[in-house]
This record gives sequence, structure tokens and C-alpha cells, in this order.
Amino acid sequence: MKYLKKYIVVCGVALVAMLCQSCEDYLEVDLQDQMSLEEVFSKRQTTERYLVHLYSFIPREFEYNGTGTGRGADGRVVPCSDEAMFSWYQWVYYLNFTEGNFSTSDNEYYKWSYFYQGINQACVFLNNVDACPEITEENKTIMKAEAQFLRAYCYFALFRQYGPVFIWGEKDENGKWIAKTPDSRIDPLDIDRNTVDDNVEFMVSEMDQAIANLPETIVDTQKWAGRITKGAAMAAKARLLLYAARPLFNGCSLYKGMKNHWGEYLFPQEPSIEKWRKAAEAAKAIIDMNQYKLVKVDDSTDKFENAIASYQAIYNKPWNDECIWGTYSNELAYYMRFSSQPPRLCTYGSGGFGPSLKMVDTYPMAVSGRYPVIGYDNEKPIIDELSGYEADGFTSNWIHPIEGKKYGGAKVHNSCKGRDARYYACVLANGFYWINNWINGGNATRVTFYTGGTSTYSATGDCNKVGFLWRRFLDPNLNTEKNTWGYLFWNYYRLGEVYLNYAEACIELGETAEALKYINLIRERVGLNKLEEAYSAAELADKENLRKLYAKERMCEMAWECDRWYYATQWMIAEKEFTSPNYTLNLFATNFEDSWQRTAQVWPMGDRKFWPKMYLHPIHSKELAECHNMTQNYGW
Repeated sequence: MKYLKKYIVVCGVALVAMLCQSCEDYLEVDLQDQMSLEEVFSKRQTTERYLVHLYSFIPREFEYNGTGTGRGADGRVVPCSDEAMFSWYQWVYYLNFTEGNFSTSDNEYYKWSYFYQGINQACVFLNNVDACPEITEENKTIMKAEAQFLRAYCYFALFRQYGPVFIWGEKDENGKWIAKTPDSRIDPLDIDRNTVDDNVEFMVSEMDQAIANLPETIVDTQKWAGRITKGAAMAAKARLLLYAARPLFNGCSLYKGMKNHWGEYLFPQEPSIEKWRKAAEAAKAIIDMNQYKLVKVDDSTDKFENAIASYQAIYNKPWNDECIWGTYSNELAYYMRFSSQPPRLCTYGSGGFGPSLKMVDTYPMAVSGRYPVIGYDNEKPIIDELSGYEADGFTSNWIHPIEGKKYGGAKVHNSCKGRDARYYACVLANGFYWINNWINGGNATRVTFYTGGTSTYSATGDCNKVGFLWRRFLDPNLNTEKNTWGYLFWNYYRLGEVYLNYAEACIELGETAEALKYINLIRERVGLNKLEEAYSAAELADKENLRKLYAKERMCEMAWECDRWYYATQWMIAEKEFTSPNYTLNLFATNFEDSWQRTAQVWPMGDRKFWPKMYLHPIHSKELAECHNMTQNYGW
């Protein structure tokens, strides 16, 4: 985080470097001949540094290519899902997963020990912070709440990747989960995973205790922006309860009958509607705080321009009113923007971040409000004839709603016309103008991805291999030709997601009117009509159809925010949605018109695969070797 990062201990307090090689060693703290715990917690500054170190275990959801055992790079779910197609095919580990070349001995995305280290470090802090004489009791209470939440959040990161995990805790005489201290010894031969319900109950209990003591706002944002607040912990709890209500964790047949070492069913054997009620209540509690609101821009007389700018502001306007918890850095800006710029057209750029054709197809039509593509016949989209979408042909001198007023008209494929504001905020299509005039002597330049185009296709080296670039994180005011990348903001949680979470739970509870109210608030921000204006009462009365429409709205609104993977896997639709050849535009073509044909021949990697065992990651073989009674996930 931009401000918290200043205080992270690099080497002066080497307690951050806990060596963790086995499940027993998770409980060890190696100070490596540096400061003792007594010395660390004797001063305010080093105590604060220890707390900030706990924040370093927060999953880095903005690291799309990240891998290995460190840093919690959970952004890998973006290229692993069906919303994105990254152009790299060497030294990137998401391909091991999407192509099915993954096993229990692979270290890519192995996060088990990493997050248990975070859990352990939080316990150490909680057990020692009271000893610091330089911090007031009031501030200690808040700091302990932060550490307790961060401990629960490490469990949450494990849970969403592996399913239920082992809890360092025990139930008291009232049946409530209590976390154990890190000096408690554990027997590797007696370790197994606790049940889904126990995991969720434990995390919710930890989060609730933290929520009671966390502040609603951060006063000193210059120093502490990005610290946990009451709303941030409530949003995490709401997301956890939504995950727990979805089919994967709520009575699915795939995991039925699986028991742990102690004879308990690891997964619920039957679905429970009450879990949807809990999810709805948790999301509504955040809404009822009236502390957050959808960010909206009203700078132009053109309502559509305002709609585009409003959606862009979610990430381009740091610490906006919609943000519940976020981070802000130049490292993030460089990574996102360099990967989104077209090579050869721009001096700096790899062109690697491409939305999938499915992602591009999903955005609704601005006038009708309907989602244009309802399915596929091989590579050919099946079109909703009522949407107003044109699947074929070209239009000359079309004015782009952002760059068109600066650069004039251009010839575009008809599928690019008339889409909703989020499409133009996020998608740079083959043939669109580049976002600024810092290149080509200040002249407007079209971005074309075919062979011989301005960002020509290349079988080797950096190039876009889809026919579309992801522009959501770009800033047209930055002169990246001078290697200037600025700062970029990232939302861990925002009100738009909370609205959608609440709507999803309401759909499952049969509260359709309430669900539509909050879906429509999302749509209204980007200039779309209400869902009940776009679709007939009969179409919305069909619960399964309403789920599909909701899924499309969520895919558009939450695009590339590390959401789509979890939605598709937890609803157990990933086998259908993620399994397919990788269709792109025909970038082998040598002219603009021919390049708009869809094909599976351009993509140099294999087809996208998804098998039932991939709904959850495997428990790594090194954990199974250490803890012989650990129950493995299905199929591994």
C-alpha cells in the first residue's frame, strides 16, 4: 500500500523472515539473531512495523501473473478464468492450470504455508502487543482488531483456494471457536481439515470480534491510508458468507460423503437456504451504514461521457466514495499499464493484457440494455435478436465516445457500436484510435493488430494475440512515451460489489424486487435502463434465466477484479464456461477487414480445459507427506 509500505520491516526486525518448512514449523518464530520479541514490543515504532508486516500477507489480487510460494499473488485467477486471454506463453504459470498440466507436486500457486505463516505472525502480535508501553490502550485495542481480522483473512485466502482447512483453534464450553496461541504444539499425525461450516463459523467469529473494535474511518490518511476499517471487515465477512452460500460450499454433490480424519463430513451434505439469508444480511448491513456510495462523475453535458467517466473513476480516482478498502502504488501502475499498451505502436508496452472474446461479447447494448450474445455455436456467437447488436459488417467514420471527439471518425466493425459505457471504458478494439497523441508526432493513430497493422501480430515477441486490449487501467493524460506511469488505485472491496452480492442472495431467497433494485443501481451508473425495462416480466420470473442475466451483469461490472473465477467455480459452471478452444480475431490476416474473422488457429497455446477436480486446488504433496491423515480434495 502506498502509505503502509513505508513502514514494512525489511531487515532491521528480521522476525518477518520466519522459516516455515513443515506443518510443525508453522508455529516457530525464528528471530535470526536480531531483535527479541521483548525488544520489538518495547517501542511504538517497531510494534507498528510488526503490525504493518501483517498487512504484507494480504493476497495481491492485482498481480495477474504472480506465482510461487510468496506474496500471495492471487490475481492469477484473472488469466485462469474466461474473462481474459494473456498473450504470453512462456514463463507464465497460469497456462499450467488452464491447460490441465497441474499436479499435487507443482509449486505454482502453492500458498498453504505462506498464509499459515501470516496466521502465525498475527498470533505473535496479538500475544505481545499489550507489552508495549508507548502505545495507548485505545490504540492497542484497534491494532489487535486489525491483527485479528488479518489472521481471519489469511484463513479466508486459504478457504477460497483449497476449501476447508485446518483451524488453529478449539471450541469453548459454549461451542464457540477460540484461536490457539502459536506456542501450542500440534501433532502432524493428528492434523486434518476442519469442516466447511467450522471454517466459516471460525472466520465469521474472528471478523465479528474485529468489527466491534475497528474504527469507521482512518483519520490520518497521509500515513495510514489502507488500514482496515469497520466497513472493510464487514465487506470481507459479507463476501465470505456469499461464498459459503454458493453451491460449491453449500451441499454440492461433488464433495458429498467426503469425511475428515475425525469422521466429520467436510462439506455440507445438503444445501441450506439459511446461508443465503446470512449472506444477504451481511451485505445489507454495509449498505445500511450509509457510509459509501457509488462513485459518479458529472463533468460533461453528455450523459454517456459521464457514464464512462464514472466507471473509469472506480480505479482512476484514489480513495473515492465507493472504495471500502484499497491500495495505491506506482509499482501497480507500471505493471498494469505497460502490459496494456500496444507494442510497436508505443515505445513501451507488451500488449499482453487482452480480454477474451467472451468478455467483449458480454457487455450489453446501450439502448436496449440487453446482453447481445446468448451462447456460441463453435466460434460463432448466437445473437439475441432483440438486443440491437450487429454481428457482421463495418461502418465508416464512426465516432468513438471517448477518442472520437478528439480524433474524428474511423472505420470500425459493427459489433463495436452501441455498447454500454463499460465497454468503452475497458476495451480497446482492433481499429480504435490510441488513447492519446503522445506517439506518432502527435498525430491520431489507429491501433490495428493484424499482420502488418500498427501493432502488428508477431508469432514471437510481445504482441496482442486476441484483437482487443484491456484499457481499463490506462490513463490518457500520462505520457508513457517518456516512461511515465503514474500511480494506480486498486479496490479490494467496493460498494458496487456489495450491491451485487446482496442482489445475488436476494435472487436465491426469492426476493426478486429487492434484487432488481440493486442490480439496477449498478446499471444506472453506466447509463443503462432497468433490467425489467430491458427484459419482459416472463424472462425475469424464470429464476434460472434471472441468474444468467445477473451473471452477465456481474461479469461486466466486476471485470478483471478477481471475481469471475470465484463466481464460476463456486456456482460450479466452470466446466461449461471455461472449457473451449481459445478463439481470437484472425490476426494472421494482412488487412483490417479480414482480421475480424474469428478463429482458433492464431492462439499458440493449447485449448482451455477445466475438469471437476479444478474447482479447488490440491493439497500439496509436501503437506500430505508431513501430515499423513490430511484429506485431499476431490480428483487429486
